[in-house]
Amino acid sequence: MASTTSSPKRTFRQRLRRWTLWLLLVVLLTPAALLLVYRVVPPPITPLMVIRYGEGEAIDRVWRGLEEIAPALPRSVIAAEDNLFCHHMGFDRAALQSQIETAQAGGTPRGASTISMQLAKNLFLWPDRSLLRKGLEFWLTPYVEALLPKRRILELYLNVVEWGPGIYGAQAAAQAHFGVDAADLSGQQAALLAAVLPNPREWIAGDAGDYVHQRAATYRQRVEQLGPDYFGCW
Repeated sequence: MASTTSSPKRTFRQRLRRWTLWLLLVVLLTPAALLLVYRVVPPPITPLMVIRYGEGEAIDRVWRGLEEIAPALPRSVIAAEDNLFCHHMGFDRAALQSQIETAQAGGTPRGASTISMQLAKNLFLWPDRSLLRKGLEFWLTPYVEALLPKRRILELYLNVVEWGPGIYGAQAAAQAHFGVDAADLSGQQAALLAAVLPNPREWIAGDAGDYVHQRAATYRQRVEQLGPDYFGCW
């Protein structure tokens, strides 16, 4: 009798372990599979686009390869968002440590996201500041760095990042804010686009105030100081 009654329990436990294993494999392999696809194919949509579309916003987006984007824009974005983009493996450890110390001291961390981290968020996650989302961002970033070359990371980021309500990517942003193609952006226009990235729904690159212009001037100066060789990873 004991063996008869315990058999269904063993069967249930075996099935549970099997399904848990399959679920784990799906969770681990799905981001890798998608990134391998995105290595050669533009992502059709992102979670943020879906969310904004559900809120009634249109999606203005036109894919442009990195060779079709003025070099001033990726340089400005790196200078503004991630100075060490060409040198780290997904995380700026010094910036992260600084923000941890700020939080421990009672301050408000300003974030230390790299371009790779922001791409992971844009491709797979939703826009909030919860610990869950941040934890998933940390988990996904090594996938991004391991499976995509730096050039592709930058190209994807510049094509999916939000640059205003319903505006995604460099081409749509260049057209919406300055009436030019992404290939024809000037150094000043590129710096203004980089300057509004932290708050693209409130700051308008094409109608920027003094604060955004000051930020843009800082990034233009930083690009000049770093020099073209610094951006050689792409």
